[in-house]
Amino acid sequence: MYGDIPATMRDLIEPIVTAHGLELVDVEQLQGRAPWQLRVIVDTPAGDGRVAIASCAAVSREVAVNLDAADTIPVAYNLEVTSPGFDRVLAREKDFARALGSQVQLETRAPIGGRRRFKGTLVAFAEGAVSVAVDGQDYRIPFAEVARANKIHQFTPADFSGAA
Repeated sequence: MYGDIPATMRDLIEPIVTAHGLELVDVEQLQGRAPWQLRVIVDTPAGDGRVAIASCAAVSREVAVNLDAADTIPVAYNLEVTSPGFDRVLAREKDFARALGSQVQLETRAPIGGRRRFKGTLVAFAEGAVSVAVDGQDYRIPFAEVARANKIHQFTPADFSGAA
């Protein structure tokens, strides 16, 4: 989630992303044995996921140089700069607002109503809470309790028609 990005990492990466006319959606840092994986997820201001590969490459080069100069990551790492993709990550409040009416999958930090995983329709996002309809039951989940969330792309025949 965007709010979980460490401030030092966000302060270093976000100005670069913004300078390229993009928005920072999330930073995922997978630690363990070296090399660590660092995934920077960016999107266009329109939120349409249409980020050019050249833009990802340019952001990647600049982020890598700045991370190395600041010695932010203490071990070898692989950097990936990507767009949100089909099952796009929902990390910011505006991502949830754009996804209203869509199928989503989310996981909470602590159990809510006896469960931590929810897959259903995002029916509302207001007053700092997400409302998800799962199997005929509505769950109101405080935004701060959402650990991770994705919009689930619903494929249609048009997706395979070859039309642009």
